Amino acid sequence: IDTAMQLFELICLFLLMLYYMYVSTAASSSPSLNSCHGRFHLNGMHKAGDVVVGGIFQVHFFSVSPDLSFVSEPEQLRLRQAHTMAFAIDEINRNSKLLPNVTLGYSLYDNCLTLGVGFRSALALISGQQEQIVVGKICGSPSVLGIVGDSSSRHNIAISSVLSLYRVPIVSYFATCSCLSDRQMFPSFFRTIPSDAFQVRAMIQILKHFGWTWAGLLISDDDYGFYAAKSFQNDLSLSGEGCLAYVEVLPWSRDLTELKRIVDVMKKSTARVVIGFAHVAPMIILMEEVVRQRLTGLQWLVSEAWTASAVLQTPELMPYLGGTLGIAIRRGEIPGLRDFLLQTHPDSHYNSSDENSWVENGGALCTGEEDLQSVETEFLDVSNLRSEYNVYKAVYALAYALDDVLRCEPGRGPFTENSCATLQTLQPWQLVYYLEKVNFTTSFGDQVSFDKNGDALPIYDVMNWMWLPDGRTEVQNVGDVKKSEFNGEELRLHEDKIFWNSDSKKPTRSVCSENCPPGTRMVRKKGEPICCFDCIPCSEGKISNKDFWSRPQHDQCVPKKTEFLSYEEPLGMCLTAASLLGTFICAVVLGIFIYHRSTPIVKANNSELSFQLLLSLKLCFLCSLLFIGRPRLWTCQLRHAAFGISFVLCVSCILVKTMVVLAVFKASKPGGGASLKWFGVSQQRGTVLVLTSVQAAVCTVWLV
Repeated sequence: IDTAMQLFELICLFLLMLYYMYVSTAASSSPSLNSCHGRFHLNGMHKAGDVVVGGIFQVHFFSVSPDLSFVSEPEQLRLRQAHTMAFAIDEINRNSKLLPNVTLGYSLYDNCLTLGVGFRSALALISGQQEQIVVGKICGSPSVLGIVGDSSSRHNIAISSVLSLYRVPIVSYFATCSCLSDRQMFPSFFRTIPSDAFQVRAMIQILKHFGWTWAGLLISDDDYGFYAAKSFQNDLSLSGEGCLAYVEVLPWSRDLTELKRIVDVMKKSTARVVIGFAHVAPMIILMEEVVRQRLTGLQWLVSEAWTASAVLQTPELMPYLGGTLGIAIRRGEIPGLRDFLLQTHPDSHYNSSDENSWVENGGALCTGEEDLQSVETEFLDVSNLRSEYNVYKAVYALAYALDDVLRCEPGRGPFTENSCATLQTLQPWQLVYYLEKVNFTTSFGDQVSFDKNGDALPIYDVMNWMWLPDGRTEVQNVGDVKKSEFNGEELRLHEDKIFWNSDSKKPTRSVCSENCPPGTRMVRKKGEPICCFDCIPCSEGKISNKDFWSRPQHDQCVPKKTEFLSYEEPLGMCLTAASLLGTFICAVVLGIFIYHRSTPIVKANNSELSFQLLLSLKLCFLCSLLFIGRPRLWTCQLRHAAFGISFVLCVSCILVKTMVVLAVFKASKPGGGASLKWFGVSQQRGTVLVLTSVQAAVCTVWLV
């Protein structure tokens, strides 16, 4: 086994080296990768400590409508998530009760929205190489014991596949794909954001709450969308709460033909509710076509990927997206974060090429003396911390796990021979063990723990896009959905706060078929989902559906009353008494025959056939009980078959006994002795067996 494992690791390392050569080659030919990758050139983004925690963040991002040609480097930065991790570690280092006498450090990277860069960052963190990656060094102890990140499900699938080989824990704050809950594939992956499986169930609860049984589903062309579509189809099928009118995959590029086809499907469908389970970029492209075709009157129910996206909350799009209901990451409060962010100042480690291009476009260089408090920026807005709150919880989860490691009492540890891990000998897989048992409560009051799949206790906010009369847009919290250990999944909505983008100011109605009026009944349409049916009139008598009858007024189909012969009825009592009496008499006679079986009269009466006859008579009497009482599956199957076989056994015995008597009379005449040889004991038994077997075969075929 050890040899096989070593061979497996060598193969993995070889594949990693090939992948790294590819990434390095791509990086050398693309200046955007080289300039983006590396340490953040900002104060405090790399800090030494007794234990170093890694971080991978999406600092460069697309604002407004993204240019997906990838020929230029994006210019916008999102630094608050990375600074939140730095703040959390700084706060932990100042906490005398958590990790006393231990200083945490960090090393943070930007994934530049690119899988290759994010993968390279992860390898750099676990190999201990800040500026270059030495793949072979992964075989030793990694430089970091845990990583916070990455933001993308696609990135985490690739990164965790490698990190899991060495049991390096990675705690994601934004990856939601349900596929990452597979503990066989990702044994060291954790996350502080709920899985998409729970998000899908939360959306289904909202659909059920408003009676929306007919909805369309739009997904992005990646694992995020495909796994969500699978979950929707499975969960809706199992619950029977609704149906999907259509499922469409949104292209990442501006494929005008495909976009027009998708919008045409949405326009022609009778579903008035559209579920958007996609990223912001493809949704922006789709909305351009929605606006062009002026497709209004839809109720949008959207996933966390774009619930809080300001780029879609524009005056041009609000006539189409106003009233949107969305699932959002739980908002939290992090006391002291804004003061920490105010300490950020421009650093001298800037890129000269970026500086020149900025100045050429009319921008001014920072002096380092700017007062951030005097300006309003998104960077300092801590009123709506969502992904940052998950980063905060992820850092604390690693810290609490490490604290549990150091509090282990020698001789009472969970490892070999009850040993404990020390700071000097701690291995990543040992930290994974303690991460699985983490359980703490944040200052905001949320409990943080991980289940057997590495998923956090799920909770989401329900948001509503309000379109104000002055044209402004406000995204307000109108409820939440969470899962607790005792109450299961709970949905709480404040309907009086919800803004509906319709003249009636009420929830839209989205069903495939309306409820059938009085005097009609439902008949499912062939080839259509169960939500689609026709309503046909009830007939005057018994209708084709055996469970319903028409009322005498012929205005409604009502459930048919199930009538059966009961033991409490006089007829049932009489039949039961007769059956038991007959059985008792047969049993008494059988007992007398058995007791006197050695007497000449019993022997002369063909005792074996007599015993069989009395037994079959008892069975015939008892079979009548199967026809009394509420019908059950086994009674319906047995009543005819059991009586038929018992009756044939009885008649067969009488037939054979009669034939034996006739043969005896014939034998008393001259020359009639030859007839007795055909009615010996074996022939009698065989005749009864053959006749009864024929009846048993007929009953078996009939039952099947």
